[in-house]
Amino acid sequence: MQDDYPATVRVRGLVVPDLLLVLLREGRWNHPGEPAVARVLPWFHDPLDFLGSIEQMERESQSLDRLIQDDETAELFRCAREPTATGAVELPWLDVDRAFFIAVAQYAGDDTAIALDYRTNSVDPRVVASDVWTSSAPYAWRTVAETFSEFVAELRLDGADAEPAVG
Repeated sequence: MQDDYPATVRVRGLVVPDLLLVLLREGRWNHPGEPAVARVLPWFHDPLDFLGSIEQMERESQSLDRLIQDDETAELFRCAREPTATGAVELPWLDVDRAFFIAVAQYAGDDTAIALDYRTNSVDPRVVASDVWTSSAPYAWRTVAETFSEFVAELRLDGADAEPAVG
């Protein structure tokens, strides 16, 4: 059997976690339903589209470069590139060179998303999501799960809580 993806797949230069590749290949990287999303992201109120291919993730994540083209937009959306002299970009900011989108708002203009954040782990990155509902700033990024594998387990996309087949 031939895999759909080469050994190392990248989005925005970042290695896509093996677990995400497996979920995509097996057709399990899908929206788990509103109750699951509400359980894992209780502050998040916009309907989401889980990006179903590497190409969609790459295409949607290109908007990160546009968000930092001017200081006002970068400030509004809390997006930055890691400065070389002043230190690391930390939450509630997103480092656009160390992240890519895995889910985006279903409706254009909602401007909310879920991203893999590689600042903490290059193999099993942290999952962050935008927050426009509870933050004192107009827009902020906050941790959803410390690792992508934890996020998948919390959403029950890993099949661990699947009902056994009756037969």
